[in-house]
Amino acid sequence: MRFQFKAIALSMGLLPLSLLAQTSQAQEKLTVTVTHQLNDARPSETITIPWSQVNNYLPGALIQRIAVKDKSGKVLPYQVTNVAPQAKDPQGIGIAYGELIFQHNFAAGEKAADFTIEKIDTVAPVFDTKAFGRHVPERLDDFAWENDKIGHRTYGLALAAPAPVGVTKEVLVTSGIDIWFKRVPYPIVDRWYNKGHDHYHKDEGEGLDMYNVGKSRGCGGTGIWDGKQLYTSINYEKWKILANGPVRTVFELSYQSWDAAGVAITETKRFTVDAGHYLDKIENTFHYAGNAALTAAVGLNKTPSDKGQEPKITVEKNLKSTSLSQWIQQTTKGAFGTAIILPTANEYAEDNLNHLILAPVTSGKTMTYYAGANWERWGDIKTKEEWDAYLSKMAARYQDPIKVSLSGSKK
Repeated sequence: MRFQFKAIALSMGLLPLSLLAQTSQAQEKLTVTVTHQLNDARPSETITIPWSQVNNYLPGALIQRIAVKDKSGKVLPYQVTNVAPQAKDPQGIGIAYGELIFQHNFAAGEKAADFTIEKIDTVAPVFDTKAFGRHVPERLDDFAWENDKIGHRTYGLALAAPAPVGVTKEVLVTSGIDIWFKRVPYPIVDRWYNKGHDHYHKDEGEGLDMYNVGKSRGCGGTGIWDGKQLYTSINYEKWKILANGPVRTVFELSYQSWDAAGVAITETKRFTVDAGHYLDKIENTFHYAGNAALTAAVGLNKTPSDKGQEPKITVEKNLKSTSLSQWIQQTTKGAFGTAIILPTANEYAEDNLNHLILAPVTSGKTMTYYAGANWERWGDIKTKEEWDAYLSKMAARYQDPIKVSLSGSKK
C-alpha cells in the first residue's frame, strides 16, 4: 500500500522538503549504517528496515510523521509497507506494518553510508511515485507495472478466453511478459490505458509499446524444460498487490495447474519492482508432487522487435554473470536490450520461440531471478557494451547484498 498525504496548505502543518529537516525531534533518532564490499557505484540501492525495529528505537513513531535523512541532512523519499491492513493496533506499535523502505546512490568507492530516521512534528510530504503496478480489468484483466525506467505487463485469463458468438475480442494464450518502453520518469500505465490501444503503439513523447510477445516467454517468462521441449503455464489466474510505491512495488501472480510432460505444476511469481532499476526481481515457485528435481527455464523471445523493423539481434550467454541477454537494433525505432540474470543457472537451450537459460528446481523451493529491459532513447544506457556492463555490475550486486545495522536508544 502506498501511503500518501495531500499537502493542501502550509497552514495545515505540511512543509516542503527544504523545511522538513528543521522540524525533527532531535532527542529521538535512529541511526542506520549501510555497508557493502564492492568498489563500483551502486545507484538506487534499496534499503529495507523492519518497522518493528524502527518502533523499538522510536516508540510510537507514525509512518506519516517521520523523516529519513542522509548524512548531509537531506530528506529522502520513503515508504512503509502494510502487511496486515485489518490488524488492530491499540498500543500504537505499528503491528500492521512490514518494512520501511528508502534508497541511496552509492558512489564508486563508497562502501558505507549513514542515515537517520527521526520523528517530526509535521506530516511528511507526498513523494513522487517511481514504482507502480495494478490489475487492469478494463483491458481484459492485464496486470501492468512500471518504475521510472521501464514498464511491463502480462495477461490474465480473460484475454485467453474465446470470443463469444457475435463479439469481437483479442484472444492470446500466453504467460509471457511484455515490455512498455518509456521516455519519461513519471508513471504512464494509467495514462496509456486511458488513451487506448492505437495511441500506445505510437511514440507521442512518452514512449511506446513496440515489443512482440505472442506465445513466447517474452522478457522473463518461465517454464519447465525436459531436454527437448518447453512446457509452460497459460495466462495468470490470480493477482495480489503487497506494496505499491513510491519506492518499491511488490505483487504476486499465480497460475492454474498445467502439465509438464506428465507432471502437474502450479506456479506463483512474486515481483519486486524498485525505482531506478532496469531489472525486476522475480521469485518463482513451482509446486508439484514428489521431490524430484526438474529443469526450469527462463526465456527471451527470439523475435522481440516491432513489426517492419528488420532487426539486427545479438544474443549473449554469460555463465560468469549467469545471464542471458539480447541487444536489438531496429531500423527506425532505436535499439533496446533485454536480459535475464539467474544466479543458479547452469546451462542454456532454445526452442522455436525462445532463447532459454536453465536452472534446477524442486517443488516448493523458490527460484530467484532478475529480468528486464532498456531502450536507448531513455535512461543512461545507449549501446550494447553499456548494457553488457550494466548486467555484469548488477550480477555482482546481487551476489553482494548490503548489510544494515541500527543504533540508538531502544525503548
